[in-house]
This record gives sequence, C-alpha cells and structure tokens, in this order.
Amino acid sequence: MKFIIVFVALFALALASNPQDAETLRYESNVEPERYEYAVETSDGKTAQEEGHLEDQGTEDEAIVVKGSYSYVGDDGQTYSVNYVADKNGFQPQGAHLPVA
Repeated sequence: MKFIIVFVALFALALASNPQDAETLRYESNVEPERYEYAVETSDGKTAQEEGHLEDQGTEDEAIVVKGSYSYVGDDGQTYSVNYVADKNGFQPQGAHLPVA
C-alpha cells in the first residue's frame, strides 16, 4: 500500500512536466514496513515531499496517515505551494491560492 502511494505521487509529478525539459536534482526515499518518506526536486522548480506512517496497527481503525507538501511554478511565474494531511478525515490541502471553507 505504501509503495502504491509513493508511486502514484511520483507518477503525478512526472506527468506534470516534460521529462526532456526537467532534470531530477534531488531524490530521497526511505520505505520501511510501517512508515515511508520521500523528497523530490526538479530543475524546473517543482518540489514534493511526503511522509506517512501506519496508525492503529492491528485494529479495525488501522490507516496510513500522510503529511506532505508540493510546490511548482505556474504559467504566471508565481510559485504555488500546497501543504496537506491525509488521514481518517480525508485529504486536507492548504495553500495561499486555495479557497477556504
């Protein structure tokens, strides 16, 4: 499950850019049985980092809790950043450019 989350996040980052235009400047990853973390930075200004851990292991409430962030340079030249948490309450993004309920 953890591998899938990391793979999907990295796949989304790869799709967002043309691989001929950007190079990976930094890639760090650590995947363990009950936790993981990764960080990626590309030459076109994109960054992503995430960490997750297994909570309530062995119970009916067992779930992966994820915290992370990503940023990118928009077409307008502005850098957009999003911090997020994903847990039993769902995906909760925060960013200066995102509407607040």
